[in-house]
Amino acid sequence: MFHFCRFAIGARSVGARSVVARSIVAAISALLAALILAPCSDADDSTGWTQFRGSNGDGVTAKSLPTKWSPESNLRWRTELPGNGWSSPVTVGDRVYLTTAIPVTPDGTETRISADSPGEDDQTLALLIVDAESGRLLRQVSVMEQSSERPPKVHAKNSHASPTPIIDGNRLFVHFGYQGTACLTLDGDPLWVNRDLYFQPTHGNGGSPILVGDRLIFTCDGDQEPKVVALDANTGRLAWQVRRPVQASKTFSFCTPSAFDVDGKTQVVAPGSDCVQALDPETGETIWEFEYQGYSVVPKPVLDSGLVFLSTGFNNAKMLAIEPTGRGAVTDSHLRWQVDRNVPKTPSMIAHEGLVYSISDDGIAMCVEAETGELVYRKRIGGKFSASPLLAGDYLYFTSEQGMTTVIKAGPEFEVVAENDLEERTLASLAVVDNSILLRTAEAIYRIGN
Repeated sequence: MFHFCRFAIGARSVGARSVVARSIVAAISALLAALILAPCSDADDSTGWTQFRGSNGDGVTAKSLPTKWSPESNLRWRTELPGNGWSSPVTVGDRVYLTTAIPVTPDGTETRISADSPGEDDQTLALLIVDAESGRLLRQVSVMEQSSERPPKVHAKNSHASPTPIIDGNRLFVHFGYQGTACLTLDGDPLWVNRDLYFQPTHGNGGSPILVGDRLIFTCDGDQEPKVVALDANTGRLAWQVRRPVQASKTFSFCTPSAFDVDGKTQVVAPGSDCVQALDPETGETIWEFEYQGYSVVPKPVLDSGLVFLSTGFNNAKMLAIEPTGRGAVTDSHLRWQVDRNVPKTPSMIAHEGLVYSISDDGIAMCVEAETGELVYRKRIGGKFSASPLLAGDYLYFTSEQGMTTVIKAGPEFEVVAENDLEERTLASLAVVDNSILLRTAEAIYRIGN
């Protein structure tokens, strides 16, 4: 199916008729590819939004969500949150979970600091449990303490509680990067804590873990020994760790891995500085690896039309389309196309029904064809972006750092439906509960819906 190699560097615009024709071809190809290539989870979001970017980890939901709101309209509730954090909310049943870091003064009292300055004091790393119906804060659980013995300094656009939790049945996994990882009950009672994987970070915590079978997998891309790690989800003990195969000059990255089924076998795709690895989730064995130039990689990989899409991060981000069916080193053999302009360094992409949507850090929305990388549109929305977009039904949601969510129609025609300004800083990605949106800002969490 994939016997071509086409590069779409500075991809050109195409006419509407050509776009429709190619979209039909792409849809057929995507249907065929889905028989052998798919996200590894069969979960949907009907019972909850259980991990970063939803139950399938791709930022896509079939639910019908509100498209218009403001501080005065279409809000169910707004709840101010203690501490500071940029983890996205996760939900199950009538509860919402998210993490936070609460600065502690020398006299032991908890304080709140400016959202523009993450702070360098000792921190209480905590889980927050919120009632989804009323917005009431039900419980604040101290998971672990972060002291000056473990350097707390982070980037101004980061926090000490940026990774998003994972819900699995009656368990909840919370991750604080180099500080540690824990498993709790849904009521917040501890089951296990692992703080053995400390490393010297650059800019603080970053990527979220993913759960594949009984393996809790995350990246540890910092210090001089960047690696991918798996814990036994039942015990918290180290299951395996795999070093990055390259000698990157800047080793730090913050990517959340993705898991895909390829020819009936699950592979975990984990980008980092200068390379991406596809690993066996049970053993950590390398399936394939691909090298590029880039560091501080953040966007989570996505899959569509039989191709994996990722960003190479800083300095000059490239969007790569890689066929994930290779073995060993595939740099020279499995790249299908790349795009070099307006590629996101921080927000993840949306790949759906033959199209790849993205928003660059400086506010340029782009859509390309999944099969070829041909440009469908490139439009400036404006603002700065860190949050990953959401696709709900026929609408795309792009939330800026300034708190403006621009809603556009999905598909090959660019059409702005609404611009919704909450006038509060946000870096967290949207989540979904029932037919409502959960949006976390620097000070609070909102439930948006009728």
